[in-house]
Amino acid sequence: MATILLVEDDPDVGPLMLHVLFGAGHRVHATSSAAEALRLLDTMEYDLVVADGRLPDGNGITIADAAAARGTKALIITAYALQFPAADLERHPYLLKPVRPAELLLSIARLLGEIAPGPAA
Repeated sequence: MATILLVEDDPDVGPLMLHVLFGAGHRVHATSSAAEALRLLDTMEYDLVVADGRLPDGNGITIADAAAARGTKALIITAYALQFPAADLERHPYLLKPVRPAELLLSIARLLGEIAPGPAA
C-alpha cells in the first residue's frame, strides 16, 4: 500500500482519518501543522499527501503545491472550498468535508492509479 502524509488539525477528524487509512493498509505519517508537513516533505518520500484546506499556520494548497513540486500527488480535504481562489482548487483534487471514509478511500485509490479515474471533484 501507499505511504501517505496526512495533514489535519481537527482533533476529531484527524484520528478518524488516520484510523481509516491504517485500516486500508496504508503507511501514514500524521501532523497537524503546515510547517511540519513541509519539513516532512523535505525529509521523506510519500506516494500521496492528504491535507486539510485550512490549518492554523497555513493551508493545504501550499502543502499540495510543495508535494507536486516533488512529484507527489496531493488531495485537499476542506469545508472551506469557496474561500479559496478557483485557480488554487483547479491545481489539485479536493473533497468537501465532511468526508465519508469510503469516499476518501475511493479518491485515494483513484489518485494512486489503483482504479480508473472517476468524475472530477
